[in-house]
Amino acid sequence: MAISGYLSEFSLPEIFQLLEQGNKTGRLSIQEQSDCPSYKGKIFRIWFSQGCIVAAADRVDRQGLMSLIQKRGWISKQAVNRITEVYTVNKPAGLYLKEQGLLEAEQLKLLFSQQVLQQVCKLFELQDGHFQFDHQMPLPKAEMTGLTASPREVTLAGLRVLQNWDTLHNKLPEGASGLASVLTGKPKLHLSQLEWQVWEFANGSVPIQDIAKQLQLPTKKIQQVAFRLMVTGLVEEVPLLTEKNPVLTEEVPLLTETLLQSTDFEMPMLKVEEKVTMPQTLVSQSFLQNLVGFLKGKA
Repeated sequence: MAISGYLSEFSLPEIFQLLEQGNKTGRLSIQEQSDCPSYKGKIFRIWFSQGCIVAAADRVDRQGLMSLIQKRGWISKQAVNRITEVYTVNKPAGLYLKEQGLLEAEQLKLLFSQQVLQQVCKLFELQDGHFQFDHQMPLPKAEMTGLTASPREVTLAGLRVLQNWDTLHNKLPEGASGLASVLTGKPKLHLSQLEWQVWEFANGSVPIQDIAKQLQLPTKKIQQVAFRLMVTGLVEEVPLLTEKNPVLTEEVPLLTETLLQSTDFEMPMLKVEEKVTMPQTLVSQSFLQNLVGFLKGKA
């Protein structure tokens, strides 16, 4: 069963978080939104294996990886064509080329960075688009280097360089909210210095706007950092009380109604006053006592 929706409703970081936590395997397709009726928008595809990103491509011929190798001049066009014709091994193409002595481990890392990390990070800039995840789609061995990436690491990288946060504005935590760590120890992700600083405030008692003041940065900047920590499963937003000892003015009418309807006037009055402290300016003690005496005289 495919899962689909729009990025305006469910952001890419949230989708990545869902797929990683669910250890999903399949293909995530993202089609950019187009204002031109004759152009449906470019489609980008990301493959997951047990929650990890293993490949990405913006073409359907499954020649993306070989094209990158050829452009870097590591393998000639003729060799690429021969490999494409005979390659039927049920393993990632990158590992196959490494076993044949045609590529080194460092070259595979560069290919994976260009093919997956750089291209996927650009998707965070999409203002809107349609996504669909299909768990029945097989993994494209010809597009795979054999390396994998945690969606959380990719999310951090993409959001760090994001310039336009308009589409994620409603996803940011409130400035008056606090942050609480959901970990028992320190994060194992590679955090930036600012991300570490914000995480150290994640004790559930310091408002984000106060964190911004202490770090001498705009509140919006800290909200963005907090969002990165939230979608990577490191912290959660917690509401903080801003008012102490609020006046319970709405409780007074209920108190008077209870007294009028009761047959035992003194005990309900004492029980209620133990629970509710009423402002002296609204109903005085002497007034209540006179009211009780009056009602007893009428009984």
